[in-house]
Amino acid sequence: MGCSHDCSSCGSDCSTKNAESMIKPLNDKSSVKKVIGVVSGKGGVGKSLVTAMLAVNMANRGYYAAVLDADITGPSIPKAFGVYERVEADDDIIIPARTVKGIDIMSTNLILENDSDPVVWRGPIIAGAVEQFWTECLWDNVDYMFVDMPPGTGDAPLTVFQSLPVDGIIIVTSPQDLVTMIVGKAVKMAQMMDVPILAIVENMSYFKCPDCGKEYEIFGASHVASAAKEFQIPYYAKLPIDPNFAACVDKGEIEFLDVSPLDKIADVIEKI
Repeated sequence: MGCSHDCSSCGSDCSTKNAESMIKPLNDKSSVKKVIGVVSGKGGVGKSLVTAMLAVNMANRGYYAAVLDADITGPSIPKAFGVYERVEADDDIIIPARTVKGIDIMSTNLILENDSDPVVWRGPIIAGAVEQFWTECLWDNVDYMFVDMPPGTGDAPLTVFQSLPVDGIIIVTSPQDLVTMIVGKAVKMAQMMDVPILAIVENMSYFKCPDCGKEYEIFGASHVASAAKEFQIPYYAKLPIDPNFAACVDKGEIEFLDVSPLDKIADVIEKI
């Protein structure tokens, strides 16, 4: 009651103040206006695809977008953008890679000798790498940073929620029956960390026949509308099963993909 939201002048020992105190500051040369986490309760639902598409959507709108690939052991963002060169440091600060459309990206694959090398690290080291990507990279006047988070509720997602000033999250899921349980885990973690849930995206929602235009629900009936209602998530979107999505990612050409199916979600992000 009566909270001024100015933790610096407050003597209370509340959970909000404790969470604020754990946020890691950027280096003096960096500026990031908004941080959006992209999460999922399980792997294989297309979280990295959605992350990349949202970054491209905001870049297409004229914003300076960036992607921090926090999926340390399963990085896929560089391949989606066709970026393979290793990043370099200048005056003890890491220079992120830049894509064709000017999106800055940082990922484990950009510091390995070979992108096929495994990252066999324990949890604390993974968490430390996430923090370093945030604090030791040159994020130069970024309007929207998208954080591709690993699936689940382990060390790395917890580090993102506690160390980065996350303005909201997008939950990515698929149409299977277990969607409610999986989304529920992501929702509860976000609520525990007091992070707003902006929207939910159901990937592989349907397949549209190129000949007749009829839509087929290959993986079963969609549950995204009911899940959004149950968890009071205001916005949702559906992505189809589209071979062109996979082809663009495989070729490193995601920036030339039609990202308009996520326009409604991008509108939400733009209004934060």
